[in-house]
Amino acid sequence: MRVEVPVVADAPLLDCCPPLAEGGLTPADAERLAGVLRVLADPARLRLLSIISERGDACVCHLTEPLELSQPTVSHHLKVLHEAGLLERERRGRWVHYRPVPERLRDVQRALAPA
Repeated sequence: MRVEVPVVADAPLLDCCPPLAEGGLTPADAERLAGVLRVLADPARLRLLSIISERGDACVCHLTEPLELSQPTVSHHLKVLHEAGLLERERRGRWVHYRPVPERLRDVQRALAPA
């Protein structure tokens, strides 16, 4: 059964709501955020970011056991998080330590839950 819905061309706009075109992310900001969210859509990367954020900083040797992943796999995920701007890295002797980039995490939070 098909139901026809009448279209009213001259219906007045309601004054209770602001136009949808105002506010929200710009197209460029939405593209950037989508890239970051694609990076975070991987469960291993999300766990890595969570562990490192909780610890404050970590090296690959701290992260293989909790994730039950090989060192090369963890290193790859850390590289992707670093390239997305979510982690900073610092060489300490033979090891590279990673720490979260708080401003970048706040940007993601603000975009998803504006004040």
